[in-house]
Amino acid sequence: MGIAKKEEFDLKDNKVADFAKAIAHPARIAILRLLLKKNSCFCGDIVDELPLSQSTVSQHLKELKSIGLIKGEIEGKSVCYCINEKKWLEVKICFELFFNVVPKSINCCN
Repeated sequence: MGIAKKEEFDLKDNKVADFAKAIAHPARIAILRLLLKKNSCFCGDIVDELPLSQSTVSQHLKELKSIGLIKGEIEGKSVCYCINEKKWLEVKICFELFFNVVPKSINCCN
């Protein structure tokens, strides 16, 4: 497979793609929904809620944290995770701008 050549695309397109990639797994969507519902959660609590191992949950949390969608604070021996509200709003606006574009013709391939 070839190199992605991300630098050939504009910043907005790269942001949409990066955000989409970060949430492109049903486990990550489930983690985000859980954090939105509970406001904050320890990794062990997330493991108890989902049909995934602790190491798998940790990997998904790492991906969400790397894009900035969630924050993690160390509390004793555990990490408490929550939604990063500022980044959440940025992602929301980014996707809204992308999906608010209306196709010129709905029947192009019919």
